Amino acid sequence: MSNNLPKYEKDIKICNFCTLLFAEVSCKMSEITILVWFRNDLRIHDNEILLEAIRKADKVLPVYCFDPFYFTKTTTGEPKTGNFRARFLLESVADLRKNLRAHGAELIIRTGHPAEILPLLAEEYHVNEVYHHREVAHEETDISEQVEAALWKIKLNLKHFIGHTLYHKEDLPFPIKDIPDSFATFKKKIERDSNVRPCIDTPGEISTPVITDAGELPTLQQLGLDEPVDDPRATIRFIGGETEALKQLQQYFINIDKADQQKVVKQGPASIASKLSPWVALGCISLRHIYWEVMKHEGNVNNNNPLILELLWRDYFRFMFKKHGQKFIAQSNDEEQPELAANQDELFEKWKNGDTGIPLVDAIMHELNATGYINNYSRQIVAVYLVANLKADWMKGAKYFEEKLIDYSPASNWGNWAFIAGINSDPRDSRYFNLVKQPTEAEMKGDFIDTWLPELKNVDEKYLHITSL
Repeated sequence: MSNNLPKYEKDIKICNFCTLLFAEVSCKMSEITILVWFRNDLRIHDNEILLEAIRKADKVLPVYCFDPFYFTKTTTGEPKTGNFRARFLLESVADLRKNLRAHGAELIIRTGHPAEILPLLAEEYHVNEVYHHREVAHEETDISEQVEAALWKIKLNLKHFIGHTLYHKEDLPFPIKDIPDSFATFKKKIERDSNVRPCIDTPGEISTPVITDAGELPTLQQLGLDEPVDDPRATIRFIGGETEALKQLQQYFINIDKADQQKVVKQGPASIASKLSPWVALGCISLRHIYWEVMKHEGNVNNNNPLILELLWRDYFRFMFKKHGQKFIAQSNDEEQPELAANQDELFEKWKNGDTGIPLVDAIMHELNATGYINNYSRQIVAVYLVANLKADWMKGAKYFEEKLIDYSPASNWGNWAFIAGINSDPRDSRYFNLVKQPTEAEMKGDFIDTWLPELKNVDEKYLHITSL
């Protein structure tokens, strides 16, 4: 018996090892891993897909794809995404990675088509499900459909969440198909019969799988773009990311308080602008977060703050695209097609280069080209001038804004341009939309034109007329 004991003990040890190994493998196989596909929701705060993944899964796999589609050349040979916006995007993704790391997680970064990359990552990391925020504009929804089809082939589900609007779709006082086409009616009913949900909790520790290759952030050159040159005349240098977004929101409140203390009149183009739109466009900050911070700052639940009105317009355009799709920005019939100038291509070139001869229009376009940003009031001025005065195709302007604007957002950009062009819009909404008024003498003599059209600084005032507006 004693001679057989060592072998018996050895067999027991082997058996125990096999049991432990089997248990470890079984545990790994039973672990739930959810891939979180970041797109235009580059934040930690108030991010439902991230928190839901943490709650439902043992491991969370955050992923961002730089899709080559957005860095192609347009039919005119210009980049679909300009270098100012591309730089802002790179900064935003870098900040997301930094913030995820602070929570114990890692962001996988890849360059390529999401429909090809996500299934590969899903198989490599034994993903059980993929989460993402639903988009509404056709290019973004097409990409979602391609990803969904590719994941379906490997028997994975792409779960859609709603996280880009102020009011949740499920809380609207009407189904999507019955949303009022008039913004005025939409605003009245939604403010009366709906409530803004509280923000989603900020996550604590985030557990990710062991990632062997997190990937590097591409350079602008790798995306086919040159480094932008920051113009010293710009009033702000937009730096991408959630960290800067939260700072900018607080700066907005500081500016408001300072204006109140100095009894500054806040109206027209001199309004205190939040300049949050670039961060909102990439989801570095949520509309709900802005809303509740405004409510906290003002100490009430009224929606009279002009910033809240801007958020409502964003909701309206997104829901209109959800309801109508591309029909929302299409003329109903041939009779509604506007009469275009025979030389509209030539006129458009003058418009985009700031060479129309109209000082205010040209100054605004110079600012846009030099900085990638102009305020909402300026956008209305140049858009109305292109459509109403130059008789050029409004879609040319919308595509140019897509390239140039740091804060380009498909639904808002195309919706606003279609509205100004009179496509499927209710003229009664103009009282809310604040369509362009005749610029005042003070505006024509102000520092703005001197700054962006310095060659006119010493020109006699009688030549600085803008009667064609």
